[in-house]
Amino acid sequence: MDLKDAMAANLRRIRHDRDITQEELASLTGLSARYIGSIERARVSASVTILGRIAQALAVDPGELLRAPCEAPVSDGAIADRRAICEPSGR
Repeated sequence: MDLKDAMAANLRRIRHDRDITQEELASLTGLSARYIGSIERARVSASVTILGRIAQALAVDPGELLRAPCEAPVSDGAIADRRAICEPSGR
């Protein structure tokens, strides 16, 4: 998984965890909802400046947006799903 894919997965997960729509995030960052959607689908690569604006709007460290999904923190409800994906034995 490359950084663009990691950012796409993490951005969507974090945005959903915070119950923020793409339109709301766009408003908070000064970006378009279409651009936010393109980042979430890994169709475009966000610049470091954009990464910083998104991280600030979501109140996360920019590095959290770039971590491989199996390294990123998860909510309690997603732990079993993450284990099934990230741990071959399912433990």
